[in-house]
Amino acid sequence: MNRLKEIREDNNYYQKDIAKLLHIDQSNYSKYELEKINIPIETLHKLADFYNTSIDYLLYRTDVRKPYPKSILNK
Repeated sequence: MNRLKEIREDNNYYQKDIAKLLHIDQSNYSKYELEKINIPIETLHKLADFYNTSIDYLLYRTDVRKPYPKSILNK
């Protein structure tokens, strides 16, 4: 299963809910989940923050859902 779909469903959201959060059409969000189009980095940031996880988790670079500590540069 696609990780975006998995985390969305784990949090009891519909595609339309996340599309609204991202200010995009549900059909475009569906393409993200189906891996038909690449997700812009700004969108990945929003999704990681929203789900309280890391971009690496969303992109299968880690299986750890916990977000990384905030950088000193972001404070």
